Amino acid sequence: VRYETEPGQQMQSDWGEIETVIGGEETDVKFIANTLGYSRRFHFWCTDSLDAEHTYEGLINSFEYFGGVTNEVLVDNQKAAVYAHPSDGKAIFQARFVDLAGHYGFTPRACKPYRARTKGKDERMVGYIKHNFFERYRAFESWTHLNQLAEQWLRDEADARVQGTVNEVVSERFTREQPHLQALPRERYDTSYVETRIAGWDGYIEVRGNRYSVPSAWAGQVLTVRIGLNRTLRVYGGDSKVAEHALRDKTLGWVTVAEHHSSLWQNTLRREAMPADVERRSLTVYEEAAQWN
Repeated sequence: VRYETEPGQQMQSDWGEIETVIGGEETDVKFIANTLGYSRRFHFWCTDSLDAEHTYEGLINSFEYFGGVTNEVLVDNQKAAVYAHPSDGKAIFQARFVDLAGHYGFTPRACKPYRARTKGKDERMVGYIKHNFFERYRAFESWTHLNQLAEQWLRDEADARVQGTVNEVVSERFTREQPHLQALPRERYDTSYVETRIAGWDGYIEVRGNRYSVPSAWAGQVLTVRIGLNRTLRVYGGDSKVAEHALRDKTLGWVTVAEHHSSLWQNTLRREAMPADVERRSLTVYEEAAQWN
């Protein structure tokens, strides 16, 4: 069932998937397409995962592209956003999706399950992207190159099209919708993966198969790790950031900041000095005893 929305009222979100070439290799590309219900202006972002963190990142990227936030966001019942949606009841949203909604000031909505999709307009954006953008561009140097070309194509072609249902140029219709969008928040929402670790006695934590140093004072304590989609690892003790690293493959070896373990090494050296000192005292006692004999 199609229905029209007021300017700034709703953004509709959907995921698509396609095979293409990135860096010379066949790659399975996931892309999130977010469409403004009134103007039909849309934005899409390509990535390698459609999990919760990438879903939130894709929504934020679209808000930033549009320069504002709609009053509500309508999603399918994907687990990244919806915990459960009984056919005879209201959707129960994931806690972090609710947190994202509160940060950006939108109301989360979900399509009714087992019914014709309520968020589809005449022009289905996922199909439009597949049959236009990915037909024109068949290979990309990198993920960055892919998303740069996507935004260029959006501005040059998708925004300039005449949308069939409203029979109006999308960019012109957007000029009436943009003033109704809510302002972006001052701080960007952190879409990092959030996990906990206990630091080992040696001042390291294990993350994704490799080990990373933390200040030795945190040995044996519980730490929060935030793994950014840009492969940045931030480590927190309470509210304080205690370490930051770039993630790297375990084959490249452990990641160490020397200052993290300076006090640990000093304590170790002091302990190692004790046996040598005891040995010297024992030798002196032996030599004195030998003189008396």
